[in-house]
Amino acid sequence: MIIDIHGHYTTAPKALENWRNRQIAALGNPTDAPSPSELQISDDELRESIETNQLRLMRERGLDLTVFSPRASFMAHHIGDFNVSSTWAAICNELCYRVSQLFPENFIPAAMLPQSPGVDVATCIPELVKCVEQYGNVAINLNPDPSGGHWTSPPLSDRYWYPVYEKMVEYDIPAMVHVSTSCNACFHTTGAHYLNADTTAFMQCLTSDLFRDFPALKFVIPHGGGAVPYHWGRFRGLAQEMKKPLLEKHLLKNIFFDTCVYHQPGIDLLTKVIPVDNILFASEMIGAVRGVDPQTGHYFDDTKRYVEAADMNPEQRNKIYEGNARRVYPRLDAALKAQGR
Repeated sequence: MIIDIHGHYTTAPKALENWRNRQIAALGNPTDAPSPSELQISDDELRESIETNQLRLMRERGLDLTVFSPRASFMAHHIGDFNVSSTWAAICNELCYRVSQLFPENFIPAAMLPQSPGVDVATCIPELVKCVEQYGNVAINLNPDPSGGHWTSPPLSDRYWYPVYEKMVEYDIPAMVHVSTSCNACFHTTGAHYLNADTTAFMQCLTSDLFRDFPALKFVIPHGGGAVPYHWGRFRGLAQEMKKPLLEKHLLKNIFFDTCVYHQPGIDLLTKVIPVDNILFASEMIGAVRGVDPQTGHYFDDTKRYVEAADMNPEQRNKIYEGNARRVYPRLDAALKAQGR
């Protein structure tokens, strides 16, 4: 079985974006804000948006299941206040849940949180609880920078984040550490901000003793870990200078990386540097990079091709495709077993 742990609903019907634009336009006058009930998207529209896009490509590429969350760039936690984010998160999470109900063998939901800059992160807990208990979500996406590229929040090691961590541990769910749109002109959203955030999140954990307080906490750092695998020696050296334990003991019981790396040399590096037990298959399809690589004739985000070509044995490849996902996402494993899979 091949489990893609990094999928976003990037192909949602246009009505969702139109509703969001109306919500944003009403920021100065909340009485003009649309109500959630004004967003009307039928099951048939959801089916079409999935069958002609993600599901079609999953079948072509031989992928079985996707952990499916709202579109990352649409989270835009820097827009409006908590009430705006709360309404928006609830709408997006419900759509992903509906997709999972329409295609239960192919999609399982992960939640975005209604984060808002400067607001107590504990305000996100009700949405997290609803998504896990009512929607069967198996993970959350946690934005370490809800300001949209200005980094006004405390580092992930700060006690500010502890209410969310406590719930994650209680429910035994991981968080994908994933930023959203950058409103800072210095940082292109997908080409810089995402990768910067991946690297930053790893370093925030390295410099702290977060996992001493939360030994069962699990983070998935996407996009192959940003710069982390490429500069593994730098991080090992910095940890040594800071008198931290070896990274294998300090971080790798709690931090995992996905395979959203869009060329063969990148996957080869990832699988040589990072222990196989810490790598989970993902493609982020349909996501930031949608084109065909002229050097190979295949889509950049067809990451299964790279994993197949990497130098590893079948047991290692199976861990990346399935075994590690079941271990890091226990609720996913339980849901699959309930389906007889």
